[in-house]
Amino acid sequence: MTRVLYDLCGIDEGLRFSPFCWRVRYALAHKGLEVQTRPWRFSEKQALAFAEHDKVPVLVDGDAVVTDSYEILRYLDRTYPEAPLLGGGLAEARGCFFKHYAERSLAPAMMRTIVMDLLNAIHPDDRAYFRETREKRFGRTLEEFHSPAKGLAQLDAALEPLRGRLKEADFLDGEAPAGADYLVFGSFMWARCVSSADLVSNADPVHGWLERMLDQHGGLGRKALRITDIEGAYR
Repeated sequence: MTRVLYDLCGIDEGLRFSPFCWRVRYALAHKGLEVQTRPWRFSEKQALAFAEHDKVPVLVDGDAVVTDSYEILRYLDRTYPEAPLLGGGLAEARGCFFKHYAERSLAPAMMRTIVMDLLNAIHPDDRAYFRETREKRFGRTLEEFHSPAKGLAQLDAALEPLRGRLKEADFLDGEAPAGADYLVFGSFMWARCVSSADLVSNADPVHGWLERMLDQHGGLGRKALRITDIEGAYR
């Protein structure tokens, strides 16, 4: 059985930057499950028609088709219960908190910092769609929204809960990473893949966690293609 993950790509098919797809890639590695990733772009909505969905990640696992990164993590725990990601009951509720924390506190601050880098990393055929949809969401042009100084200040404040936890343990989930770590780390992989901006200082406890996360699962994150690896080829 071939397990397939539809995964957002940019100007190069190897440039995979979706924070939601990175959550799933780490979760699959955590479970020890092999997967074939299939590059997908914003303009290829029809390719996901079989899933009755228009966004990635989409996981195809045998007869199962699962959409939404958090639902995929829940599916993996139900289907492959060894090495739990979220657990059940209160543990899963905690994972849900980290999902919202990453999406509502961290991602907006990062977006304000890296949005123009992100635009340049997206495939040229997708840029008009990205600009139109994001400008509608932000209520202003990307250029007006882009403010690295404000974004970094916003991110610095948003990281305080993370710093508190990481002073207590090496990972959000304790001695080893699991679902909470992957739900948050996906946003950092998004920024790392499309931008060279320094979001966290070396002295920050979050920086040590990021380094440990990059090394997990055989260096899955550290080996990922970054825009800095290829930008010269696309000028």
